[in-house]
Amino acid sequence: MTDSFSGKIKEKLIEAKQKWAENGRLLTGQADHAHENRLPPGQREVKDWPVLDLGITPHVGTDDFRLTIDGAVENPVTLDFGQLLDLPPFMAKNDIHCVTSWSRYDNHWQGVSALSLADLVRPTSDARHVLFTAHDGYTTNVRIDQFIDDDVLLAHHWEDAPLTEEHGGPVRVIIPKLYFWKSAKWVKQITFSKTDKPGFWEVRGYHNNADPWTEERYG
Repeated sequence: MTDSFSGKIKEKLIEAKQKWAENGRLLTGQADHAHENRLPPGQREVKDWPVLDLGITPHVGTDDFRLTIDGAVENPVTLDFGQLLDLPPFMAKNDIHCVTSWSRYDNHWQGVSALSLADLVRPTSDARHVLFTAHDGYTTNVRIDQFIDDDVLLAHHWEDAPLTEEHGGPVRVIIPKLYFWKSAKWVKQITFSKTDKPGFWEVRGYHNNADPWTEERYG
């Protein structure tokens, strides 16, 4: 696939999703503040795991993998894949919810918890946000409390197998409480920040907070 053809696909994907934001696609107006239902408003359960990206799949092998964690931290680091595996292992089971309306229950992950990463780099007292950068140029952002949570991790395995490239391998972010666009694929940099910086979809009409149960799809 040529770069120009990939670029056209990317432009069409972006245009379509911006239209969704403009038109309020999938909004039901029925927030579930108490999480009475397992399935958030406007979602449907799927058994497969749909592949969604910007039309570009970076090829990052475990030998080439590097993760930089920097910004408002006392101990900035750059980890290779082996060093990431040396951190305390973490296993989790959770549901995931995509803004395009699908949800998948009971996903089993292996990786490193956000709590362990925070212990390693020690965010400063004035850090308020966390910014993610991926190998395909994608960016997104969350509040620090949304990242340093007991169910958040950097995953390198899904269902007891290495995370595949199409799903963000070798390492991706998993933030299950938020719409899945916040769980950046192919992550290469995590920056703790004193100030917020909306990411790729956030500056294109999508909500900065992304809570599925209150239908924070669009800004």
